Amino acid sequence: MEKTPDILCIGSVLWDVIGRTPRSMAVGHDVPGRISRLPGGVAMNIAMALVREGMRPALLTVLGQDAEGRELEQAARRMGMVTEHVTWSDTLPTDQYMAIEAENGLVAAIADAHSLEQAGDAILQPLADGRLGSIDAPHAGIVALDGNLTEELLSRIADSPLFSMADLRIAPASPGKAGRLLPLLRHPRATLYVNRIEAGLICDNRFSSAKAAAEALVAFGARRVLVTDGGAPMAEATPEGVLTATPPPVVVTRVTGAGDTFMAAHISAEARGLSGIFAIEAALGITAAYVSET
Repeated sequence: MEKTPDILCIGSVLWDVIGRTPRSMAVGHDVPGRISRLPGGVAMNIAMALVREGMRPALLTVLGQDAEGRELEQAARRMGMVTEHVTWSDTLPTDQYMAIEAENGLVAAIADAHSLEQAGDAILQPLADGRLGSIDAPHAGIVALDGNLTEELLSRIADSPLFSMADLRIAPASPGKAGRLLPLLRHPRATLYVNRIEAGLICDNRFSSAKAAAEALVAFGARRVLVTDGGAPMAEATPEGVLTATPPPVVVTRVTGAGDTFMAAHISAEARGLSGIFAIEAALGITAAYVSET
């Protein structure tokens, strides 16, 4: 058996195929750049950022019994992640994500997470069979959960006794899937990490600032939320009040994984004993370094 993990990362683990160019792009443009393939997916991005902060995450996901899946599991293990709880499928291919990033930001992206959606609650079996928890002794540690799971499964997780004691940290997979997180707002130990646009989609509203979005989510029933807004001030809100902080100014060279990096850095900061504005500022500094890395 491998060492006990510090945190569980549940959701999408796949291959990212990212095309990047230093030029500005619009629809139909054909420009020179670089194309790379690297481990990705929301759960994997969070796990990789946690490893960089010295934590040991365990992955709960599905991988295909194909060359891509085996290679991905080996890469995760080499990085120091616990992979013994991965669900393997003989019939489902390993998921993948494709994006184009330019000087003017994310141009387009397609997430193929169909295998994760079809696997459903099979990936949660270690939380029920005694390996990581059970109905009688639910897992009581930190759980990072991503919105690539189906809305039905996320709703069941919100009320499941298997998650009743978990310190649940939740990330949307993308703005288009942010609405899936609505049932999780009622979880009594949930912290939601979203950007301003995602907050608006959850609340069916438009917000001019992260502070306004965070306050609206709390009014909507959230226990704690952290709302980012690119280089503009971000906000953390609970029913007790709101904290705001401004990210360090940097030249942004990549955007894929930025929100996942912030979430992981904030979790790590709190695991080290930081809280409030100190945890937020530590996470913003780490995220600034990530998005400005060349």
